[in-house]
Amino acid sequence: MKIAFVGKGGSGKTTLSSLFIRHLAATGAPVVAVDADINQHLGAALGLEEGEAAALPAMGDRLPLIKDYLRGDNPRIASAETMIKTTPPGEGSRLLRVREDNALYEACAREVELDGGAVRLMVTGPFTDADLGVACYHSKTGAVELYLNHLVDGRDEYVVVDMTAGSDSFASGMFTRFDVTFLVAEPTRKGVSVYRQYKEYARDFGVVLKVVGNKTQGQDDLDFLRAEVGDDLLVTVGHSDWVRSMEKGRPPRFDRLEDANRRALRLLQHAADAAYERRDWGAYTRQMAHFHLKNAASWGNERTGADLAAQIDPGFVLGEGVTAPA
Repeated sequence: MKIAFVGKGGSGKTTLSSLFIRHLAATGAPVVAVDADINQHLGAALGLEEGEAAALPAMGDRLPLIKDYLRGDNPRIASAETMIKTTPPGEGSRLLRVREDNALYEACAREVELDGGAVRLMVTGPFTDADLGVACYHSKTGAVELYLNHLVDGRDEYVVVDMTAGSDSFASGMFTRFDVTFLVAEPTRKGVSVYRQYKEYARDFGVVLKVVGNKTQGQDDLDFLRAEVGDDLLVTVGHSDWVRSMEKGRPPRFDRLEDANRRALRLLQHAADAAYERRDWGAYTRQMAHFHLKNAASWGNERTGADLAAQIDPGFVLGEGVTAPA
């Protein structure tokens, strides 16, 4: 399953995504964790020291390698230089699996040991002063979008993406790449504002959106969230001494997490597993083509000097039974 955590800055989405990743790892499930947030805090939330987190290979810096690998021998893609973030796979493209070893993971992923298991961690890389005036952070998250477009993930496999705050993912079609999106919201008017944006933008694309209320302190907070988001409210999370210790760099063993918060994480997993049953690879592939055509017409064709609509393979449908070149 492909799972996104979104929310406004300061909502706690990185903390909750890291707890969910730890929970999945503790069950023994294979997990790829992706930090696509401009602030790049997921590594630290998973227990890496500052130097270790800073040394992680940035996907944004390896975009040419990623494109060249995923292109494979797809005859519809003339060169890696003509690939953009929405380029979909087709016959001859290299596809990715959660459990495999490949050149992309070797270059862009690192294994992180957790007390309940281990996960693969990939990061986009931070937005730096060198990017100002010459690049947009969307060019870095484009590496994540290409990864998701070429990923064939199955039941009981999890790819968890900590997205950038707010509604930046609507700059392309990346918000449609997930089986379920967990929107972390505090019980405040500002806290639910991103929910309204997501709900409106995602309405026509079948996006499964579930709200996780964070920093709730009582019945009044719960009533507020229920009134604002209705049936989209999945669960609420309150204060955690475990999280406070983790934020100080002294996390206890994960099995010491409070029972209420452990139950909340199990509900998130149940929601993700249920979303798998509704998966429609045909619709997923059509959405890739839809957003690729939009990006090609608005800027891609001009930037690359190619007709990017020709990259779409009309007979190709991504799915678990599809094979790809080695």
